[in-house]
Amino acid sequence: MDVRPKRSSEKSCASLLESDDDEESGAESFLTDEEMAYQQGLDPAEDLDDEQQDAEEPNTSRKDHGHVQPKERSHSPHNRAQGARSRQAQGSPRDQKKSRSRSPLEARPQPKHSAASWKSETEPDVHPEPMKFAPARPPGHQLNSNTIYTPLDLFKLFFSNSAVQTICQNTNKQAAKNITKGKKYSWTDINNKEFFKYVGLNFFLSLVKMDTIQDYWKKNTIFSVPFPAKVMPRDRFRVISWNIHMSDPEKDAENDRKKGTPEYDRLFRLKPLMDTFKDACRAFYHPRQNLSIDTRMVATKGRNVMPRNTKAKQKFKCFVLADSSNGYTLDFSVYTGKSQFAPGVGLAYDSVMSLIKSTYLGSGFHLFVDDFYTSPKLFNDLFSLNIGACGTYRDNRRGCPRTYSNALKKNDPTGTIRWIRDGPLVFVKWMDTREVSVCSTVHEAFSRSTVHRRMKTKNGNWTTKSIPCPTPVMEYNKHVGGVDLSDQLIQSYSVHHKSAHWYRTLFFHFLDIAATNSFLLHKELCGEKQEEPMTYKAFLLELTAQMCGVTAVVPPAQGHSGHLPVAISDQRDASKKATYGRRNCVNCKEKRGGRQVTPWKCMECDVALCLILDRNCFQDWHK
Repeated sequence: MDVRPKRSSEKSCASLLESDDDEESGAESFLTDEEMAYQQGLDPAEDLDDEQQDAEEPNTSRKDHGHVQPKERSHSPHNRAQGARSRQAQGSPRDQKKSRSRSPLEARPQPKHSAASWKSETEPDVHPEPMKFAPARPPGHQLNSNTIYTPLDLFKLFFSNSAVQTICQNTNKQAAKNITKGKKYSWTDINNKEFFKYVGLNFFLSLVKMDTIQDYWKKNTIFSVPFPAKVMPRDRFRVISWNIHMSDPEKDAENDRKKGTPEYDRLFRLKPLMDTFKDACRAFYHPRQNLSIDTRMVATKGRNVMPRNTKAKQKFKCFVLADSSNGYTLDFSVYTGKSQFAPGVGLAYDSVMSLIKSTYLGSGFHLFVDDFYTSPKLFNDLFSLNIGACGTYRDNRRGCPRTYSNALKKNDPTGTIRWIRDGPLVFVKWMDTREVSVCSTVHEAFSRSTVHRRMKTKNGNWTTKSIPCPTPVMEYNKHVGGVDLSDQLIQSYSVHHKSAHWYRTLFFHFLDIAATNSFLLHKELCGEKQEEPMTYKAFLLELTAQMCGVTAVVPPAQGHSGHLPVAISDQRDASKKATYGRRNCVNCKEKRGGRQVTPWKCMECDVALCLILDRNCFQDWHK
């Protein structure tokens, strides 16, 4: 069974983004209850604590068929991991409630879910009416199929000349600002051509691994790497890295003065690049029917800004929308704190709805998410937009079934299925090696699909058996990994650099996304022309060479040749040197039909050949 625990949400980067990126380490601020929960992978707007579950569960459903259900009744790997994280970080929910106030979202009374009995796999489910797939544009690349695109051409779709020009202008302003403040280095303005060389060197560093930046410019050792020094001096590369800047430094100061007000933009230093970059991701590719949303963590070398975690490794949380068929990154949002989203429905709900844009996508898409995002409210609202959804879910989510009647038990055999339909929603539980819970608005509960599992027989031998598998579980495993496909490509050759400045860390991450998306466009174009695409490594090699203005393949060094003109005679008498030892030129005799004498011969061929200003028989003979 491929359903497994997803990456838990890491420490919030909200405080990190609020710090001044140049001098201040950032004033500590206390996290709200909701933000503390987000660090643990929980969403207080959707996840219930024990008392809330007691209030929602029917009193008569605590015992069914003689089976006493414990509080933590789900054996789903997602629920087990979530429960462990919650207890470890916060203590018991009751203790936590005594020590802090309940959030307004938790205080609202919620309607109780119907206590209908769970159905088994022998009872048929009604297959939901298929949604009409009506994308806003034809799925696939949105490029001219008759044009030949080099790797650099594809990369420049995401880092256009105008966007790069803006980065160069702001980088030059940032360098001038730093020099005015007393930085001790020389600076000459960077232009577009040098910027792409700088980016190309970053990709070279990702392809050729060494311990430190200085190692790439070492000389006079057997471990020297000669190429970087031919493109750019080491000090120039480092000073560009210190000053790379996306926004206008003067406007940064204006934005910083708005801290603590609703007008303050935590992502201001990224906006000039991020907005054009996201537009490009959407413009040049349209997804196929199956989409996935997941969380991507981007590590950075943070300053001393995290309350209670001053030395912890900082990570940015990005919510990513990707095409499940190939991993193309369609859109993303950087989490900057709870205030980024509208209050009332929670981070999980808002992060999905902010990425699903019907005006851009169209309708009839199927979205696959993990248990952090899945909720009945989200799936019903997506369904109203003609967007289907499927994902693993947590038993303590609002609106999920609370009944124990005919529920799945821990000792049920592998392959046991239970399901409940609530309008367009079907909730399915399946016993694999442990309990798996999936919710869907697209699929019926069970369509007689099976999977193979190795199982031990009573006599201790292992055998392979075919067991029933719910349709939502089968489809979830096929399509949920879109973001993971992108992550695998990014992590294989990432240009990621740790930086004390958070926005530069995300700048390098944008380079990774641009390279990955460019490669996926390359594969799309090659597939359309029935050509063999390059591997991702070969694509990056060619992209790196084109950025640096060279070719990836170095011409082979010419070996030593013995075909050299030498004197026929070694006569030392100056009066005889011009005439002594002359022989007939074989080239003149064979090709010109005449007789010409020459004092020169080929050292290798040992034949006489003319070598004068108006007649080079030596060259003609060896063609």
